[in-house]
Amino acid sequence: MTTAAPPRRSRRRLVTVVAAAVVVLVAAPVLWVQAVGQSRVRDPDDVPERPVALVLGAGLRPDGTPSTYLRRRLDAAALLYAEGTVRVVLVSGDSTTRWHDEPTAMRGWLVDHGVPDAAIVSDFAGVDTHDTCVRAHDVFGVAGAVVVTQDYHLRRALFSCQEAGIDVVGVGVSSRSVEPRKALMYRVRELPASGRAAFDALTHRPPRFGGPRETGVTDALAAAR
Repeated sequence: MTTAAPPRRSRRRLVTVVAAAVVVLVAAPVLWVQAVGQSRVRDPDDVPERPVALVLGAGLRPDGTPSTYLRRRLDAAALLYAEGTVRVVLVSGDSTTRWHDEPTAMRGWLVDHGVPDAAIVSDFAGVDTHDTCVRAHDVFGVAGAVVVTQDYHLRRALFSCQEAGIDVVGVGVSSRSVEPRKALMYRVRELPASGRAAFDALTHRPPRFGGPRETGVTDALAAAR
C-alpha cells in the first residue's frame, strides 16, 4: 500500500515544474531569435553580394551628427559599397521630430565618405528594428540585403529581417564604448528584446507607420546597373 506524498513535498515539486516551464517559455523565443540570426552572420571579409546594404539608426549627437555607434555602421556600409558588395544603401531610422532626423544625418555621412547620393535611399519611419525590416521588404521592396549593425544587435536584426521576407546576411561592427556599463546594458537588453522580436514575428505585427510602396530602392538599383 502506497502513501501519498506529504503536502509540502508536492508543493515543492509543483513549484519546480512551474519554474522550469517558465524558464523554457522565456528562453525558447530568445534562443530561436539568436539561433536564426547566428545562421546569417558573415565574416566582414567574406560577405556575399546583395543588392542593398540596410543600415539601422543608432542615435545622434547633440549637434545632429551620427553617434559613434552609428558612424561605425555607416563606415562599414560605405566599405561594402566601395568594394561592390552592395549597389544601394538603405538608411533607416527615427525622424519623428525635426530635432532628431537620423536618416538625413546618415545620408550626409555616407556622401561625405564617398557613397554617391543617388545610391542612398532613406526610410524616415524605421522607429525600431522590426519596423525597419518590415518596411524594407513591404514598402521599399527589398528582397536581399546585408544588414549592418553592432555585433550584440546583429542576430536579432537578422532574425527580424529574415522573418519579414528578406534574404539577409549580416556584418557586425564594434560595440566598444568609453562607457562599459552602457555597453553591458545594451547586451543585457537583447534578452527581452529578442523575446519581443519573436512575438512580433509570430503575430506579424504591422509597422507603426505603413504607407504606400516606394520605388526609391528599385529606381536606385536600376540606375546602378
